[in-house]
Amino acid sequence: NIMNKDGSLNENAGDYEGLDRFDAREKLWKDMEEVKLTIKVDPHTQRVPRSQRGGEIIEPLVSSQWFVKAEGMGAKALKAVEDGDIKIVPERFNKIWYNWLSEIRDWCVSRQLWWGHRIPVWYVGETGESEYIVARNEAEARMKATENGHPEDVILRQEEDVLDTWFSSGLWPFATVGWPKNEGDEDSDLARFYPSTCLETGYDILFFWVARMAMMGLELTGKSPFSVVYLHGLVRAADGTKMSKTKGNVVDPLDTVADYGADSLRYSLVTGVTPGQDIPLNMDKIAANRQFANKLWNCCKFVTDNALKGADKESLAALHVDGPMSKEEFDSLSLPERYIISKCHNLVTSVTNDIEKYQLGAAGSKIYEFLWDQYADWYVEISKTRLYEGNGGGAYEEVQATRRVLVYVLDLSLRMLHPYMPYVTEHLWHHLPRSESPSGQAAHALMLADWPQMDDDIPLVTCDA
Repeated sequence: NIMNKDGSLNENAGDYEGLDRFDAREKLWKDMEEVKLTIKVDPHTQRVPRSQRGGEIIEPLVSSQWFVKAEGMGAKALKAVEDGDIKIVPERFNKIWYNWLSEIRDWCVSRQLWWGHRIPVWYVGETGESEYIVARNEAEARMKATENGHPEDVILRQEEDVLDTWFSSGLWPFATVGWPKNEGDEDSDLARFYPSTCLETGYDILFFWVARMAMMGLELTGKSPFSVVYLHGLVRAADGTKMSKTKGNVVDPLDTVADYGADSLRYSLVTGVTPGQDIPLNMDKIAANRQFANKLWNCCKFVTDNALKGADKESLAALHVDGPMSKEEFDSLSLPERYIISKCHNLVTSVTNDIEKYQLGAAGSKIYEFLWDQYADWYVEISKTRLYEGNGGGAYEEVQATRRVLVYVLDLSLRMLHPYMPYVTEHLWHHLPRSESPSGQAAHALMLADWPQMDDDIPLVTCDA
């Protein structure tokens, strides 16, 4: 190298030592002109590399870098997928995992940045980098230095480079819950939350982040940081092209939320994607899902403002949904009520199976279809013939049974839809009759409520049962 890290020239530059790089170039050209080494001056445009953030001109510089030997860690992460300890969804991305980790090379972890985890290396002495010590902290480094024969007051200088972002983020699954301080403590967050179950991320960083987390977790804790890796697709423009500032087709999610609501956007993204497949962001679809939220709101409004109108406290208390409907109660209902509950219970089973298989889009679409076609357009209309005297109904037992079914089906539907549309479902659920907050629970919220089917060994009752 002829250049120092501050952009000035070093002793290898001869007479130009100490000059700034730009001044040195001008002086060099001037000196060449004086000794007739130049032929002509011909202005031309060339590509000059610049820093993305600061705009400074970047200079190539050969420098010492720190590397981590990755072959052993890579082999452990490779074996974890081969043995099924880690499952990648969709499975076709196993091939990419194998390609990266079976031919992995040493990992350069040095980065010349202002912010980050400083590399845990200390150089011995005031100058030079020939002798160094790797340690967890300066105290450990000083202890190792004295063991190597240096005095206790030896000068130690920590490496100024910071760790690669992917190295630091690879520590995330266990470092954020107390590693290494709480290793072996059964009452710690580390013992409770590590390893986790499912990691959800984009397929484009399968190696850069996911594989690094697996490598670091297995190497430093002996456990895979997660058992399932769910890979979603990338959100693209409506025509399927990649969003780009240059093309001007970037959609700001905050603007979309302001126009259509957070739940509409969330539902569109989750239900519109197949694992590993990109999703075009279609505003017409988001607008349609906003209408679905409105439909849901109107259904709840009908139940609370019409069906439950005039109900006394005792009648409302009988409508609490504290668990699946019993077979005895189911058998006592009329045919339309048994039909809609059967449809709802079958939906619970189907949605549960889909979610457990990570078919999130299919599950969300089934809830949409049931609420719109079966509940809103069919049963809500049927219920009006039972609720009002002018339509042939109005008897207390019949009204109460209809109220029970309206609330029960809507309650279960809101529980299933909550992961997809959390805001509107949480708000609506609090308007339905519900029991008191369970003992020891801070808040009685839908996000803390039981899933409609908590025990797979006890099937929900249907007309076919």
